[in-house]
Amino acid sequence: MKAALYCRLSEEDRNKLNKEDDSNSIQNQKTMLLQYADVKGWEVYDIYSDDDYTGSDRRRPEFNRLLEDAQAHKFEIVLCKTQSRFTRELELVEKYIHGLFPIWGIRFVSIVDNADTANKGNKKSRQINGLVNEWYLEDMSENIRSVLTNRRQNGLHIGSSALYGYRKDPEQKGHLIIDEEAAAVVREVFALYSQGYGKTAIARILNDRGVPNPAEYKKLHGLRFKQPKGEINTLWRYDTISAMLTNEIYIGNMVQGKYGSVSYKTKINRPRPKSEWIIVEGTHAPIIDRSLWDTVQKRIAEKAKPFASGQIGIFAKKAKCVYCGCTMRSCKNRGRHYLQCQTRYVSPNACPGAFIPVAELEEIVIQELQRLSGELLDKEELERNITLADNWACQKEKLHRDIAVYQKGIAQYTQCMKDLYLDKAKGTLRDEEFAAMSADFLAEKNRLEQQLKNLRQGLDRIEQRFSTGDSRKEMIAQYLNMEHLTREVVVFLIDHITIGHRDLETKRVPVDIYWNF
Repeated sequence: MKAALYCRLSEEDRNKLNKEDDSNSIQNQKTMLLQYADVKGWEVYDIYSDDDYTGSDRRRPEFNRLLEDAQAHKFEIVLCKTQSRFTRELELVEKYIHGLFPIWGIRFVSIVDNADTANKGNKKSRQINGLVNEWYLEDMSENIRSVLTNRRQNGLHIGSSALYGYRKDPEQKGHLIIDEEAAAVVREVFALYSQGYGKTAIARILNDRGVPNPAEYKKLHGLRFKQPKGEINTLWRYDTISAMLTNEIYIGNMVQGKYGSVSYKTKINRPRPKSEWIIVEGTHAPIIDRSLWDTVQKRIAEKAKPFASGQIGIFAKKAKCVYCGCTMRSCKNRGRHYLQCQTRYVSPNACPGAFIPVAELEEIVIQELQRLSGELLDKEELERNITLADNWACQKEKLHRDIAVYQKGIAQYTQCMKDLYLDKAKGTLRDEEFAAMSADFLAEKNRLEQQLKNLRQGLDRIEQRFSTGDSRKEMIAQYLNMEHLTREVVVFLIDHITIGHRDLETKRVPVDIYWNF
């Protein structure tokens, strides 16, 4: 029989290691697994090893490669040191170890905690291991969150990199010191704005002088930085200047907690309302003095005017330059509104620039809606164009699989609770132990039931759409006779629009519309 050996080492494990203790090292895990496979007479198909990944990270490259090979039936056994090396999430224990692995003909074995799916008698033990690992994840997440919140409230910087203009103090953890080279640029930006220069004009001045923008500066100086996606990396931009002019860190206040994770099971972050930000004043030396800061904030407040008589622009954040990918900004000249690529105005040689009147773009979108309506209202054309049925079928199949996994998990928790009650009745469990374990089982069962409810609602929505047919026809038909677009219609119908430079011969602006249907 062929066995796949899986090893994992997290940063937490690494911190526990010292010269005398390498029991959690990757090499030690490999040696243990190879010896065990040799004793059992199993042929080693491959060794899958994830270094510096937590047990809750579903994006582990070798973990996902192992799952792909398991589904392709390239081996018969998955061998780990412990079940937690494979995953600390109970949901994945149920999905793979108890769900898909048996379907794929895969046996799961972990050495230290004696988990073995070939042994039907220790299934409850594997589930308890999964629960303990899940509790560990949740407790660890809460502990880390508590520690980080406390550090933020004490004014300590906890980010991976310092804001442009500062560096991390090598002598004092969590403290920022001024980076004079970058700070000089920050002071110039504030000074220029206070003198009446616009944000685009300031960006153009810096670009003309070849001053590297914050990301490029950090890259050149070997500092950690975040690479913006789909952006020109070396240029100063309107948005960069705008964010700098309103950041209180430049007046010595530590501002943190602007974003928060959705759940301890995911690394996805969401913006938090300003009322939840953690702001501690006077934590480090200011780059900008208070009088200049107040002058700049007053000017920003005076210039902040709503677009189009109090309404947000109908194409706001929807129109993008086809050449550089930047979001086009609105401008106004002689009473007419336009969309323009900001890159061309901060550095003319970097991008040909996209430019179009809002009224012209509105007319193009309405004409395209009318054309699509004509196509979709034509029955024969509609039948040729509809391809959504296959997509719906795939979505339904996936939802049915997920529902089956959650139903199985709920049934197992129900059985575990019954077993706990029997153990209590037999006297093998004390009342306080029964209360604690049953409460945890019930909480996890309730969570799975809520997930199951959400999945069933999603399935109902797909069934409804599938039974009524393609709704694109009705979606577009209601906008057939529109003379003007609204912001709500644009958000509902359009994902984004790419715009190019006007052709000098045809006088047409290249426009590609990416619909939400």
